[in-house]
Amino acid sequence: MFDWVTLFPLLVIAAGSGVVGGVLAGLLGVGGGIVIVPSLYLALSLSGMAPALTMQVAVGTSLATIVFTSMSSGYGHYKRGAIDMGLLKLWAPSLLVGVVVGGVLGGVVSGKVLIAVFAVVALMVALDMIFRRTTNNDTPRSFAKPVWGGLGVIAGAISAMMGIGGGTVCVPLLNFLGYDIRKAVGTSAAIGFLIGVPGALIYAATGLGAEGLPPFSLGYVNLLCAAVIIPLSTSFARVGVKIAHTIPRRALRLCFGLFLSITSARMFWDLLAG
Repeated sequence: MFDWVTLFPLLVIAAGSGVVGGVLAGLLGVGGGIVIVPSLYLALSLSGMAPALTMQVAVGTSLATIVFTSMSSGYGHYKRGAIDMGLLKLWAPSLLVGVVVGGVLGGVVSGKVLIAVFAVVALMVALDMIFRRTTNNDTPRSFAKPVWGGLGVIAGAISAMMGIGGGTVCVPLLNFLGYDIRKAVGTSAAIGFLIGVPGALIYAATGLGAEGLPPFSLGYVNLLCAAVIIPLSTSFARVGVKIAHTIPRRALRLCFGLFLSITSARMFWDLLAG
């Protein structure tokens, strides 16, 4: 099924998703997975890969690239003072629990379930980011630690199942909780590392021995696609960081919401067509 004739278009699409995903990682704090997952999903589908494996490989490979993209994006935001280190320390344990839960579920459930989760969450976030008014009050709301812990578990689980760095969930969540949109983006970029490392390891482990995987795969993580994406996404993440700190906050929210709505529509179309 896989030869260089089918692998070449896959790698070209992977390269394109690395560039776009890198820019959006820095711009929106999303880790790039919101672009990489649907791009790899489309490319693998066109290659004739079994539908049952397509989404798992797209998600697992995306998580592996997010490890490096989030480091580049997060460091850029850190230099600009846009990361809440206290929140990272508070949220880290619960995020890891959520990633383990979401990663295990994502590795064993149907690929259609993953697509449905991706599409629904992306649509909800898009509507919130587009239509909710931006206020001038950027003072974070105060919650008890167990509440923050629960939110971290939910954010980690959904992010691991969707193959994203957490920004798709964490940016609107933190903004809703009173964080300035730029600080929400910066903190979410750093959160991507906490989600990507355990998430990628779990998808690699749960996919070991699966038949029909593309060449150079370690479980559900395709190392060849990851090797193409990572250098591009990490380089272009710095471009996104610069843009994020120059455009108005409302424009940043609209950019995030419109992109997610397009992504969600594409995934719903695939579900209906399937």
